[in-house]
Amino acid sequence: MSTRPGPLPPARHGFLKAVARWVPERLRQDGQRGERRDGQSAVPDLGDAHRALPVGAWDWNIHTGELLWDDEMPRVLGIAPDDFDGRIESWRALIHPDDLPVVLAQAEESLQSHAEYLVRHRIRRPDGTVAWVAVRGLIVVGADGAPARMIGRLWATTETLAALDSAGRALRHMSDGFLAVDVDWRVLYVNDQAKRLLHSAPDLVGRTLWDIPAVRVPGFETQCRAAVTERAPTGLDVRLPTDGRWYHLRFIPVPDGLTVYLTDITERRQAEAERVAVDRAAAERSARIGELTAALAEALTAEDVVAAAAQRVLPLFGAAGLIVHARVGDRVRAVGAVGYPQSFLDRLADGFPADITAEATVDPTGGTSERPPGASVPTFIASPEEMAAAYPDVAEIAALSGKRAWAFLPLIVGGYQVGGCIVSFDHPRRLTGEERTLLIALSGLVAQALERARQYDAEHGRAQALQRGLLPRVLPALPAITAAARYLPASGGKLGGDWYDVIPLSADRVALVIGDVMGHGLPEAATMGRLRTAVRTLAGLELPPDELFTHLNDLVSDLGDDFYATCLYALYDPVTGICTLANAGQPPPAVIRPDGSVSFADFAADPPLGAATPPFETTELRLPEGSLLVLYTDGFVESPRRDIDSGIAQLAKAITASLAVAPAHRGRHAEPHGDSEAARLDLLCESLAATLLPAQEQTSDDAAVLMARTHLLRDDDVAAWTLPEDPVAAGQARDHVRRQLAHWRLDDLVPTTEMLASELVGNVVRHAKGPIGLRLLRSRTLVCEVSDGSLTTPRLRRADDTDEGGRGLQLVAALSQRWGTRYTPDGKCIWTEQPLSGAGD
Repeated sequence: MSTRPGPLPPARHGFLKAVARWVPERLRQDGQRGERRDGQSAVPDLGDAHRALPVGAWDWNIHTGELLWDDEMPRVLGIAPDDFDGRIESWRALIHPDDLPVVLAQAEESLQSHAEYLVRHRIRRPDGTVAWVAVRGLIVVGADGAPARMIGRLWATTETLAALDSAGRALRHMSDGFLAVDVDWRVLYVNDQAKRLLHSAPDLVGRTLWDIPAVRVPGFETQCRAAVTERAPTGLDVRLPTDGRWYHLRFIPVPDGLTVYLTDITERRQAEAERVAVDRAAAERSARIGELTAALAEALTAEDVVAAAAQRVLPLFGAAGLIVHARVGDRVRAVGAVGYPQSFLDRLADGFPADITAEATVDPTGGTSERPPGASVPTFIASPEEMAAAYPDVAEIAALSGKRAWAFLPLIVGGYQVGGCIVSFDHPRRLTGEERTLLIALSGLVAQALERARQYDAEHGRAQALQRGLLPRVLPALPAITAAARYLPASGGKLGGDWYDVIPLSADRVALVIGDVMGHGLPEAATMGRLRTAVRTLAGLELPPDELFTHLNDLVSDLGDDFYATCLYALYDPVTGICTLANAGQPPPAVIRPDGSVSFADFAADPPLGAATPPFETTELRLPEGSLLVLYTDGFVESPRRDIDSGIAQLAKAITASLAVAPAHRGRHAEPHGDSEAARLDLLCESLAATLLPAQEQTSDDAAVLMARTHLLRDDDVAAWTLPEDPVAAGQARDHVRRQLAHWRLDDLVPTTEMLASELVGNVVRHAKGPIGLRLLRSRTLVCEVSDGSLTTPRLRRADDTDEGGRGLQLVAALSQRWGTRYTPDGKCIWTEQPLSGAGD
């Protein structure tokens, strides 16, 4: 093949003219193969085009690379005939470099599939100008069936594709990546940005879209196919591995395939992420502030305030420590601390150094100054170096704290400083203006809560002192029982109405009382005090339990419709061992026999006082020596996690377990039932309280428990006689007294006791009726009792100088330490007590 061919031989020249005529005809015959998908012909009428425009014909020998042109080719291309040397390589050199990959890919596809060759591309003339041409060709196969030649035509499309050229340049140089894909998902075009992003080589054109490694991400192929199938744009955000940035891939269907745009959205995503982070932080701050406000609203004590602030404030700022301090007297002391070593807290036990409290701060000139009340300002220290410069005197203690940055916030309420708050960090930290503003705002909430807590603590302390004053401070030591008790307030220090009492009565009898005024608060505590006083007063009248409850029920009813109270009244007689009980709404008492068996008194309780209708039921229990009686309120066995029945069952188990490890009661004569027995009962109270009401458990009700170990009077300490209804009864009474006191070696009490017995018996003979009884009890006092069958109560009155009688009870009162009257089932009993002046057995 010559490098610059001369004029074509006539035969060959005629052949190309025939090609110029044959190719359009062949293409028209195969027009259906060139039909576009939209139904319009992809190939213009070449006959008309040849007549209207210059059309060149060419013949390419595939084996030799020789390319023959007709005379129209140079004219169509706008080049001189001598500028082409007949080689396929020279033709490729005329093709615009940007279009060469598409041209080569289309030629390769035609050679492989024997398909029609159709392409539009640009040529670059020797003078530098650019023109658009359309090229169409057909494959001519050789004898072996393989492609031997390609023949075709070429015509100029510069004017019609000027806009496409401009658009092409825009696509090539635009900032977004761009790919064009045909209906078979082969890449037709890739602009410069897409090449850079996808690290694609020129041979990417013609390859299947799914073969591009950079876009092999989940959802990519699905979105592409969805765009083409649904004929609607779709999109996908991916992070390309080539540069690690985020891009939005937008898939837009076109009639002949799909276009893909790659838009860098890294900054937009970062901005969005920052906005989301800011919104999330703001929402978290709002939530934390809301939680802090709610927690502080529920905080009752200063410790609650510190715990709420530490839990909600420290995480907001990544802080590690918190100290809340307040002035106590003339010293500033910590009321709570979180996140500090114990050695530092021990150092602060004696009070804060003035330089690190809210009483001193850095002034604008850089020095320190004492601030008047209400003039405190927050101070922020970003590092230990700043601390040493601002407060050189506290550098040592600051280092001891282990912290590296601090925020000193005065707690101000109503213009007055009530304390201070120190928020600290484990690392140097310079707070932003927004963070400082938020901290100051939060410190205002803490200040309000702290002031409320301090006021509550003061009020609660006064109320607790009042309640303690309404309860027995010390239980009396009595011959009939050894007692111990516990009162446990509700969580949060709420005042309650639970109470108990031990009331000594005549003849060594004792009343055990436990009750509960329904509700919580100061009015209920005051009502409890009134009821306790009323019970002691009524018990002093020696009323039986049912009659005492009748009077008490009237008292509660008079308080109003909203007042109710439960009460259990147990009257124990150490002479008979009988315990008489009346119950208005209280849980049944536990009875522990000397053998350790636990049972609960089986009787139906009357309704609470204020809601009951007399008469009240009573029940008698006979208690052996050394029995244990346990009275308790519902708060002791009932809680949010268990009902009252389960609580009573748990109480029985706890009593059994506690007695199994405690020393057993060894009888009334084994040792005096004094301090040692009281100590054992005290430990038993502690054990039961710890089991049923653990310290860490929140309780909504106060609770009380009262337990008593019962003791019987020895038979030798009791003497009783029946006297005749006759004047001689007084003499017999004196004889019995004289002999019995001699037996007890109480000779010093014989004269007074004889006189008391004689006077009381004489009164019965003169004013009452029989049967007449005389009884002497030796205990911590000497008791002399005279009983009769009359219900008339004797009254002490002042006798005039001229009266011949009426001085008997005055004599009784003068000779006795105490005296009184009580009713019995058969009448009444008048009793006297005298202190023992001699030693008994």
